[in-house]
Amino acid sequence: MGGSCARRRPAGPRKVLFPFLLPLFYPALSEPIRYSIPEELAKGSVVGNLAKDLGLSVLDVSARKLRVSAEKLLFSVDPESGELLVKDRIDREQICKERRRCELQLEAVVENPLNIFHIVVVVEDINDHAPQFHKDEINLEISESVSPGMGTILECAKDPDISMNSLSKYQLSPNEYFSLVVKDNPDGGKYPELVLKKTLDRETQSTHHLVLTALDSGEPPRSGTTQIRILVVDANDNPPVFSQDVYRVSLPEDVPPGSSVLKVSATDQDEGFNAEITYSFLGVTDNAQHVFSLDPATGNIITHQPLDFEEVERYTMGVEAKDRGSLSTQCKVIIEVLDGNDNLPEIIITSLSDQILEDSRPGMVVALFKTRDRDSRENGEVTCNLSRDVPFKIHSSSNNYYKLVTDGALDREQTPEYNVTITATDRGKPPLSSSTTITLHVTDVNDNAPVFRQSAYLVHVPENNPPGASIAQVSASDPDLGPNGRVSYSIVASDLEPRALSSYVSVSAQSGVVFAQRAFDHEQLRAFELTLQARDQGSPALSANASLRVLVGDRNDNAPRVLYPALGPDGSALFDTVPRAAQPGYLVTKVVAVDADSGHNAWLSYHVLQASEPGLFSLGLRTGEVRTARALGDRDAARQRLLVAVRDGGQPPLSATATLLLVFADSLQEALPDLGDHPAPSEPQAELQFYLVVALALISVLFLLAVILAIALRLRRSSSPATGGCFGSVLCSKSGPEIPPNYSEGTLPYAYNLCVPGDQTNPEFHFLTSVDHCPATQDILNKDSSSVLLASILTPSIEADKKTFKQIGLQAPLFTNQGMGSCELQSPSLPRLNNTKSEMDTHRSS
Repeated sequence: MGGSCARRRPAGPRKVLFPFLLPLFYPALSEPIRYSIPEELAKGSVVGNLAKDLGLSVLDVSARKLRVSAEKLLFSVDPESGELLVKDRIDREQICKERRRCELQLEAVVENPLNIFHIVVVVEDINDHAPQFHKDEINLEISESVSPGMGTILECAKDPDISMNSLSKYQLSPNEYFSLVVKDNPDGGKYPELVLKKTLDRETQSTHHLVLTALDSGEPPRSGTTQIRILVVDANDNPPVFSQDVYRVSLPEDVPPGSSVLKVSATDQDEGFNAEITYSFLGVTDNAQHVFSLDPATGNIITHQPLDFEEVERYTMGVEAKDRGSLSTQCKVIIEVLDGNDNLPEIIITSLSDQILEDSRPGMVVALFKTRDRDSRENGEVTCNLSRDVPFKIHSSSNNYYKLVTDGALDREQTPEYNVTITATDRGKPPLSSSTTITLHVTDVNDNAPVFRQSAYLVHVPENNPPGASIAQVSASDPDLGPNGRVSYSIVASDLEPRALSSYVSVSAQSGVVFAQRAFDHEQLRAFELTLQARDQGSPALSANASLRVLVGDRNDNAPRVLYPALGPDGSALFDTVPRAAQPGYLVTKVVAVDADSGHNAWLSYHVLQASEPGLFSLGLRTGEVRTARALGDRDAARQRLLVAVRDGGQPPLSATATLLLVFADSLQEALPDLGDHPAPSEPQAELQFYLVVALALISVLFLLAVILAIALRLRRSSSPATGGCFGSVLCSKSGPEIPPNYSEGTLPYAYNLCVPGDQTNPEFHFLTSVDHCPATQDILNKDSSSVLLASILTPSIEADKKTFKQIGLQAPLFTNQGMGSCELQSPSLPRLNNTKSEMDTHRSS
């Protein structure tokens, strides 16, 4: 390059544009792809078909996002053809400065999968610069005593081009006194020297004007000129002489400004004025003149600005020593700059995939980066490390390129993002390091199923709840994001009938609130179980189940129901007989009641609300058994009435009442007349009692008259065939109402039931019937031949007795024939009591 006046590069044949296609697909990318182009190509010019050289099809160019990266992007890739194009002006002299070989390092990056390829573009020089002198005019003073053949070194021209385009020769305008000689420098450059051909005569011509032309070898050649003005002075026949032709020195780049570099020294054999020497730079670049300064009197060279090895590794400067007689000589000063570890390593991210799926496998490339250290040798050797506790590692690629790959399983729910710090450290002494931090976001995948807060839920719902009320709420969490973490709820199973499930409960798909669709009844449904499912919206969706058990709590919504004593169809009450000789503690009867509720709401207690004779009977608080509290006294009435209340244990309690009619009698015949003597609680009933007594007396008289008439008729017809009925044979049996299946506690109630033969379907007293139906009374009737008359007399008497029973609030007994030869008294409203222990226990528990 023509950057030094003493250097000239040999010219060579002009290189043309050609691609060097080297193997591309080595694992370590050992060899780059090379292209060669001339500088100053127009924008859009084709460098080469990069896609073809990489083995990619045209479709792969856009699909794999082929691109190039560099510190200064001078090239681009055509997305349609895959050709490498010139994007910006390429000036070899500006880019590579004084380097003879100008190479641009590029990286081709492709994705899917991510990879890089190295590209070297060699920029060839063109003849775009003409040689140029530092000064437009050179002033020389030459003594007239100088002998012919004496030479004076001239300032060399500069041409930044290289090879054949660089400076190749000098020409001097024609004259008779001077000629031009081109000499070689020790470092290989050339410089012009003005040689005196003929002795000068100041008196004849005191000044001479010449034109110096510098030419290069380009096609076409380019040139530059400078004016030489020569002033002829008096004789000075000894030029200065330097102690060395070339001065060399090495300086560390961290030397401070103002430091002394070296001192040049020249001597002159002349004396006096002609021996005074001054020093000056000759053919020094502008950059060197700013960095160094030269003391013109002493020849001491000192640094004026800091040195930078990365910009200039060596300075070559010419120093001229000139005496007062304008005789001069020159030397070369070569200053080598030694590299120091003064540059931090650089980390350049060339490609980054900041979104990483959390199910990515280890070894997936997430970033490409390269390191650069402008220092040389060990100062420029860089190693890279990662911050601790990150699931990533670095793989070295080639040419200071690295890959950042995954090195473990990722879990977005634990760590949604990673701040990965990459540290680059060189091998200098002391080492320098730099770091950069990249943020990598972990993208969510549906890898977490919803999780219920509880695996099983238990809720208590009181019965009679309002339909549509919320009875429970389940909640499930899903740590995933977006649809992967959006949970919906549903009922997937139940121990209820599938058709009836929707009429009982429903669940909100969004909130998980369980609603009752109807009012629950503890007596019908005490508990049921649901299986709830939480399902996310991922693909594929994940789900989890939880059980929900609903216990329907009881409320006191059912009053007790009295099973015994029961009322007849016409609303009349039954009666129970008590032997007159019953001792205290005698079991008279039992009040039987049930409650459909459960728990405390079904705990029944029995209380006496009203009694005809307080203290005569006792009532079991929990059993409902009615027992005699003392023996029957002479003043006690034979008829007793108890009003019993049955209460449950609910809050507030519900109750029912039962009326017990108790008659003290040793036989049914004795008890029947007393039934009409029901105590009158008020004056109207007392008056009614009076009429009943009168009616009974009349019935008795009529009965006696009927008996007498029957005897008389029998005596009269003693020879007639006997016809008879069933009368007088009274069978009394202990029976009672049928006990419900759930009755299991206490002693069965007792009742004296009067039974005479008769028609079972007829609710009236029938004393006339066939002898076959009641054989037990056949003998009695056969002995009395006036039975027909007796029947006709007794019939109105029995009718009167039935009316009397109804008036006192009792159900008249039914005298029926069971067809088995025995007769018993039955009540239409009193079912048969099956006295079994299991049924009594069931009733007690309920």
